[in-house]
Amino acid sequence: MRRLVAATAAASGVLLAGCAGPADGDGTPVTVFAAASLQGAFEEIAAAFEAEHPDVDIRPIVTDGSNVLVTQIEEGAAPDIVATANEQTFDRIADDVSEARIFATNTLVIVTPPDAETPVSDLADLADPGLNVVLCAPEVPCGAASGTLLDSVGVELTPASEEQNVTAVLTKVATGVADAGLVYRTDVVGRDVGVLDATGADEVISRYPIGVLDAAPEPDAAAEFVDYVTGDSGRAVLEARGFGAGSTR
Repeated sequence: MRRLVAATAAASGVLLAGCAGPADGDGTPVTVFAAASLQGAFEEIAAAFEAEHPDVDIRPIVTDGSNVLVTQIEEGAAPDIVATANEQTFDRIADDVSEARIFATNTLVIVTPPDAETPVSDLADLADPGLNVVLCAPEVPCGAASGTLLDSVGVELTPASEEQNVTAVLTKVATGVADAGLVYRTDVVGRDVGVLDATGADEVISRYPIGVLDAAPEPDAAAEFVDYVTGDSGRAVLEARGFGAGSTR
């Protein structure tokens, strides 16, 4: 990554894998790839940005696991903007981004089904073989963070499944398919699930980079959006949804 600048914020809109095609509106079309944990925040920021910048059309945001999005870019997808849920995944395409900013941070919490009587009070309880625990896959930022957190407190467990994004973990827990899981703190805002703080989670911080790709079809409009995400308006949305402030790498 050529340069990482401190900031706090969120991002917005996109169509699938950088596919070309008619814009949704009359403005300059901008495509955004964003980590699944950013979906709600980016959609809110995109709507506010478009209201202030009618000459720019943020396409429906493409959200998925950061690993999936970066793999699509490595295979030829050409979004204007990419935002991932950790630096390690972003680093795979860092040479293709002229400037990147750490715009938000996140931490993990334990989730259980709503009104469940699951005997979970902290991370150690997740090792109970009688529990159906789901985690993000190790190659996904939330999975890497989960592994680091569990290792830090000496907890070993075999998850019932390993998901490709944090949304899938939360959905399985919220619907009772799983007894517990680890998701980002921001994912539980407004969701009907049980939430428990995890010992050591405040020491395992996920840092979110955002940047405009050098091959972006609309680099100027994309840069405007990134500035908005990392400015006061974007920061306010992110903070309201539980994200922490960005910091220098």
